[in-house]
This record gives sequence, structure tokens and C-alpha cells, in this order.
Amino acid sequence: MNQRYRPITHLGLGGTGLGDMYHVTGDEAARATVDAAWDAGIRHFDTAPHYGTGLSEHRFGHALRSRPREQYTLSTKVGRLLVPDPAGHVQSPFVSSLPYRRVYDYSADGARRSVEDSLQRMALGHVDIVYVHDLSPDHFGDRFEHYFRIAAGPGGAFEGLVRMREEGLIKAWGLGVNTVEPCLRALQQSDPDIFLLAGRYTLMETTPLEALFPLCAERGAGVVLGGPFNSGFLAGGEHYDYQPASREQHLRRERLRAVAARHGVDLPAAALQFGMAHPVVVATIPGASSSRHLLRNAALMAQAIPAAFWQELVEEGLLPGDAPLPS
Repeated sequence: MNQRYRPITHLGLGGTGLGDMYHVTGDEAARATVDAAWDAGIRHFDTAPHYGTGLSEHRFGHALRSRPREQYTLSTKVGRLLVPDPAGHVQSPFVSSLPYRRVYDYSADGARRSVEDSLQRMALGHVDIVYVHDLSPDHFGDRFEHYFRIAAGPGGAFEGLVRMREEGLIKAWGLGVNTVEPCLRALQQSDPDIFLLAGRYTLMETTPLEALFPLCAERGAGVVLGGPFNSGFLAGGEHYDYQPASREQHLRRERLRAVAARHGVDLPAAALQFGMAHPVVVATIPGASSSRHLLRNAALMAQAIPAAFWQELVEEGLLPGDAPLPS
């Protein structure tokens, strides 16, 4: 097995905010956010056609194309092609849109066209990592099996991405999803390098410990953690997995806050640092829609957290005993 590609920095910038998720960011604020990330030493940027129907990609390209290309990791996603639509189609949780609509395409030809279209929108020569986006039961419901068969079968996106990796057009590929099952199946049926798993390995839940992380370790696949704050919930927001948080989720957060208060710990700092302790986790990419948010994330990543805090989370049943803890 060849050496797998890994992101240049462990802390990255997720691109949902630059696609105007939940609120309008604005072009100037988006550029300032990417510039602040660069100044803070972040060299790992993730985007997708889905985010504002190309708006996030457009803004990343504008901010990054003057930077030395070999000095940063850039990832985007396939699975949705953007078709011109003069009216534009705003789709929740995004609040604005470029004049396109989304069309699902999990074929090999669709994956190649999507990568080429993304490069056109960003005016860049290549991307490093490509994720198959939202190929997951939580997104498709009863249609998941249909789309997974297309992506994993002959002439599907998996086959196309392996070919693009062999050709040197991309350095790595995997899935960008919110659930564990598709990642396990991709490892069993193909040869992915890396996964972007959002919201599943956090202080709120640790489901990948049972099967996914051991299989990743066996196969040499890495994991990038998206949504370390669970859609902002662990940073004080009211959404969880892009939906209003439940009563049970609020109660768990209050228990986490109580332990954090006893140890003088900033809960968002703990949320950001927790996942990085696992050996298969290669990076975390919280979203940010302003330079202020970005700089706060960088500071949170550097905060010292006492070992007694993590140990109390285990003792209180808030973390499983087999979860690797930050040192």
C-alpha cells in the first residue's frame, strides 16, 4: 500500500460558513477569514459545490489563488453537479446562493466533471483530497441504497476517484458524511484514503470507536473530523446536526459544562481538542465565517486542559473508558 496523503496542518478551516450557512457572510468577511487562517498557520481548507451552490468554492479560490499552491491542502467534494439556474435555488441551511441548482450524480463521469467544474470555480490547477459528499442514510433515507450502489459499482464515483488518484489528478479520496456506516462499507468495497466525518466523534458521541476507527487503523485510512462543535452546539449554539437540539442533548451539554466549570476549562476548547487524541484522526476542521471566529478556534486548539478534566468525563460516563484522551 502506498503512503497515504495527509493534510498539511491538523487544524483546518471548514467551508460551510463561506457558503453562507445560517447567515450571510459577505465576500470581504470571507476573504478576511481565509487570510486570518493563513496568518494563524492554518494550511488546510475544505469546501464543496453544495455550500452556497459554489459560493464557498468561489470565495476560497479568490482568497487562495495568490498563495503558493504546494503550501496548503485543499479538499472539495463530488456527488452534486451544479447546473445554471438564473433564479438561483437557496437550500436550507444556506441562506444565499450563486445562480445554480444541484443535481445528484455519483457516477465516475460525474465525479470527474465535478472536480473539473470545481477547479474552474476556484481558478486553481488541482485539489488534494476529494470526498464523495452526503452518500449517507441520514441524507437520502430510503434512497441511500440506490445511490450507494451507483457510487460503489462499476462506472461509479469510487472507481472514478481511484482512477483520478492513479493518474495524479488528485492525491486522495474518501467520503464526506455524517454517519459511520457508509465509511465502513467504502473500506470494505474499495480503497479510500481518508474520510471527512462530521459530528460523530465529539464530546457528544463517540460511535466510530466501535468499528470504524479500528478498520481505519487496519487499512491505513485517516479521518478528518468535521463539525467538532456539533453544528455549533458545543460552542453555545442551539443546532445539533443542523437541526434544533433535543432536550436530551441540552441536558448532556449541561453536564459537560458543569465538569468544565469545575476544572476551569473552556468547553469549546475541549470539544476541539478531544478528537485529535485518537491516532487515526489526522485533522479537525471547524467552520468559521469571520476572522474573529477563526482566531478563536486557533486559540482554543492551543489552550492547556488538565488531565483531571478528561478523567472526570470518563468517571461521569460522559466519555467511554477506551477513548484516547488528550495528553
